[in-house]
Amino acid sequence: MFVAFILARIRAYWRYRQTIRELMQFTDRELEDLGISRYEIDVIARQNAVS
Repeated sequence: MFVAFILARIRAYWRYRQTIRELMQFTDRELEDLGISRYEIDVIARQNAVS
């Protein structure tokens, strides 16, 4: 049970980092077209990691 919890946390962290990497590659204009500002990237990545 504990191992499953740790693995789930690791996977969530990987999803978080991947989302950060992908969104940081966009220009400010591209992010604006998506309705995202650069300071929101962390929040969006955290939400993605949890879901």
